[in-house]
Amino acid sequence: MTIDPTGSGKVSLARQMARSVLARDLGDFGPEVVAKAKLCLLDFLSCAFEAGNHPWSRQAVAIAQAGGDATIIGTSQRSSAADAAFANAVMGHGLVREDMHAASIAHHGVVIWPTLLALSEQTPLPGTKLLVAAIIGYETGARIGRALLTSDLARLYRPTGLVAPLGAALAGSFALGLSEDAATSAIAIAANTSSGLNEWPHAGGSDMYFHPGFAASNAIKAIGLAAAGAFGSETIIEGEAGLFAAYRRHAAPDSITLFPNGESEIMAVYNKPVPACNFAQTAVQAALRVSHELAGTDEVDRVDIRAPDAAVRYPGCDSMGPYRNALQAKMSIPFSVAATLARGEIEEENYAGLDDTDIVRLVSVTDLKADAGFTAAFPGKQGAEVTVHLRGGRTIRHALPDVIAATPADIRARFRAAAAKALGEDRAHRLEQLIDDCEQLGTPA
Repeated sequence: MTIDPTGSGKVSLARQMARSVLARDLGDFGPEVVAKAKLCLLDFLSCAFEAGNHPWSRQAVAIAQAGGDATIIGTSQRSSAADAAFANAVMGHGLVREDMHAASIAHHGVVIWPTLLALSEQTPLPGTKLLVAAIIGYETGARIGRALLTSDLARLYRPTGLVAPLGAALAGSFALGLSEDAATSAIAIAANTSSGLNEWPHAGGSDMYFHPGFAASNAIKAIGLAAAGAFGSETIIEGEAGLFAAYRRHAAPDSITLFPNGESEIMAVYNKPVPACNFAQTAVQAALRVSHELAGTDEVDRVDIRAPDAAVRYPGCDSMGPYRNALQAKMSIPFSVAATLARGEIEEENYAGLDDTDIVRLVSVTDLKADAGFTAAFPGKQGAEVTVHLRGGRTIRHALPDVIAATPADIRARFRAAAAKALGEDRAHRLEQLIDDCEQLGTPA
């Protein structure tokens, strides 16, 4: 039964969104959208495989209760859906190379995929259902995030933790075939779990890795509660104490339309080329081009970096050190650029030497500032410029108008390498084929 708690005659935002997607099917989306969803799944899995032995991954697996029917990626351990989703989300986030939606400043895939994979082991899903559910999840979290998030808000709260639980809750509701009432309640209950504070870049904590774990685990519980008949607050998004009032301190829009004009937000998601903060990506790519023209870093006098204001202001992105751990270095645009200039490559190993004297010196002579042009173009484009001033007076400058995303070939290559190491080449090949042929899975012959 539709409830109008305000008496205004308006349909709540949560119900609007649920109502607009529950009858979707794969034919509603173009082949490029379906292909993007598959690539995002491959990329999520490759990140989880690669990060499986990192400390935060091992910690997340260690607290998972044994028993259940949900798989923890890269292990033989099975646990409850909520515990498996938590561990898998942490692993997927463990490299800081997860997919990115710049306009919502959020990583939706590391919440959506763990949620759906765990649910699929409770209730087998046709491949078509899995793909549509994921596309819906990206769309929901991204559209809410576009409306909710500002750079000021993102300095305090982790955007992924604020909006991804709602997207995952609607994705899971669609996957399980919940009613409009239940899906609305799932969104509402998930919104009550929106959380994640951005103190970790300042304090050197590992809190960040666990944010998507909480989001995925909470989405599972929200879906389960709604399916069991729990009733969520209908106006949780726009209400006087709802999501926008609590975090944005501003009225919610009258409508948050999903898939307007046939557009899909998953197409605005990009797959990171660099295992570092989203805001470091373009500057690092520009620095790599500069490094190709450097005879050696000993000739560098100073380094200027220009980026969008959102990048400069995001917690940890302007850090000049000292760096207590690799995460602080991965968040720091100055460190990421300095390591690329020193090493002449973009690899995970760039963040292994936090006290490397060459890198530390380069950081100390770096100036990071916002650029008006890059700021105006963001979030549509995420540009950056790196200028290296040499001791002899010469300068080397490279600018990019936007981040260059990892290509499908890049994504497949790193999936194959990571999956083969974790599973063996034969099983890795079969897994890739299963994802490529996902539409046929569970479909009657």
